[in-house]
Amino acid sequence: MTHFTAPDGAYLAYADEGTGLPVLCLAGLTRTMADFDYLAPHLPPCRLIRMDYRGRGASDWTGTASYTVAQEAADALALLDHLGVARVAIIGTSRGGLIGMHLAGSAKDRLLGLCLNDIGPVLEREGLARIEVQVGRNPAARDHATLAQALESGSPGFANVPAARWLAEARRHALPGPHGLRIRYDPALRQAFTAGDERAPGDPWAAFDACKGLPLALIRGAGSDLLGAATADEMRRRRPDMIFGAVPDRGHIPFLDEPESLQVIRAFLSAVA
Repeated sequence: MTHFTAPDGAYLAYADEGTGLPVLCLAGLTRTMADFDYLAPHLPPCRLIRMDYRGRGASDWTGTASYTVAQEAADALALLDHLGVARVAIIGTSRGGLIGMHLAGSAKDRLLGLCLNDIGPVLEREGLARIEVQVGRNPAARDHATLAQALESGSPGFANVPAARWLAEARRHALPGPHGLRIRYDPALRQAFTAGDERAPGDPWAAFDACKGLPLALIRGAGSDLLGAATADEMRRRRPDMIFGAVPDRGHIPFLDEPESLQVIRAFLSAVA
């Protein structure tokens, strides 16, 4: 992991590993580049680029007003400029997929293709409400083992996940502190989320339709409460060429090392290449 300085002076963390096809992995709302630790060992040879958005992980906290899809998209482009990378394939998990769709509309010439992990233009109220309860708040659990149990019981749509995976998730997303566990991001992200930045204004399908002409893929957790089956069906209707896979025993979001996820991602990277 290293850092670069964004145009506004924010100090942002990133990782750049491997050679070959450049693949930019964009994480979920409250998450870090560690979102892709499970996927990385299964990828074909490529140049894997990851980043911590501002306010998350090892990046600077820059305040509520800066925690927007548009700003995070601009930071992703600034990272590509810093690295001298002209175009990338994007794998976007949840928030990362929204950023990817934003870039398809605003900087399509920088994209080789877009793979969406359990995200689309329409977000279900049930999933948004569940996230709103959690975002910006430290876990009630006092240790990682207890948090792992809470994650398992509080993650609708998930089944047959080994206990070791929930423990790994707990350790990735919360740090021990003097008064218990604490989140790895700026609590002010809560205000940004409740302001509605996850919900695109105007026609929610405009960002998705902006992906026209790009190789496109979609992974959906079969039990997702954020990406509804009807939305996924409409995405497939609008883009019959879109590579698609549903992951059984997964809600929002698949871990990306499931066989169904890997099949989609490998087909996507092959199409891009």
